[in-house]
Amino acid sequence: MWAMSKQATRQGSRQERRHEDPRRSEEGQRRVVRARPSTTIGLIAVGVLVVVGLVSLIMRQQQTPARSVMYPAIDHIPCQNTEQGGTHFHAHVTIYINGKRTLIPAHVGIAPDGSCLYWLHTHDESGVIHIETPDGVAVTFGNFLDIWGQRFRQLEYPGQFSDPAGWQVSVNGKPFRGDFRRIPLHSHLLITLAYHSPGVKPDTNYDWNGL
Repeated sequence: MWAMSKQATRQGSRQERRHEDPRRSEEGQRRVVRARPSTTIGLIAVGVLVVVGLVSLIMRQQQTPARSVMYPAIDHIPCQNTEQGGTHFHAHVTIYINGKRTLIPAHVGIAPDGSCLYWLHTHDESGVIHIETPDGVAVTFGNFLDIWGQRFRQLEYPGQFSDPAGWQVSVNGKPFRGDFRRIPLHSHLLITLAYHSPGVKPDTNYDWNGL
């Protein structure tokens, strides 16, 4: 009797497990079905973030002007393949040497093949210096002279600039004392330089013609 009872108990346990197993399988399947939408949403979110990051990187690369290898930076000012965004203003320089007007040539600061231009450059012989710098970056007249003298000396760079004692300098019509290379450039600044040229009248106005 005891053996038969034990066998019956085992059979009952097997039947209960067979009834429980389908229920457990169904619950497991429901868990998998519930988990799949969350996993899919997570993968989509990661994919979107990756795409946004790549687009942002490409846009930054396109907006940042490329620097020239042939024309290295001067005074930390690069020669770039497009105009520098940020601050854009103009200053005017008049030069007299030994009593004669000396023009600043066109294309000082612009590569002869047009591949790049420095933040400080000229487009013509008017004496107007175009200054295009990142916001908050200050530049001086000395920076322009360095660009002219180091990379564009063939454009009639005056050797007299090496003799600072021979110059009389005015800024906006007023005498300037000290090193003229340190003159900070800002919008519509007027610089008059006279080398052994007494009686030169400094500039006090200029027709900017919309510049």
